[in-house]
Amino acid sequence: MQVEREIVVPEPPEEVWEALTEPERLEEWFATEVELDARPGGEGVFRWGDGEERRAVVREADEPRRLVLDWDDGGEVVLELDETSDGTLVR
Repeated sequence: MQVEREIVVPEPPEEVWEALTEPERLEEWFATEVELDARPGGEGVFRWGDGEERRAVVREADEPRRLVLDWDDGGEVVLELDETSDGTLVR
């Protein structure tokens, strides 16, 4: 199953990139505890308060435009950032 979404964030792409790649920033909005090496081949571990843990490998990291994660369950997340007059379009 493939899910596609778009949202405009009222921040420049560099700020949005940090929120998607820096562990401390990810812990503010995504998971309770995050370890992430946001370079191609880098690994990520995401833990939530209910004990759930997911692992990922960074396939692509083109700062601040594109981030691709391959999840350990076979899924993938492709995040593309484009600057707009209102901030950053995240796809």
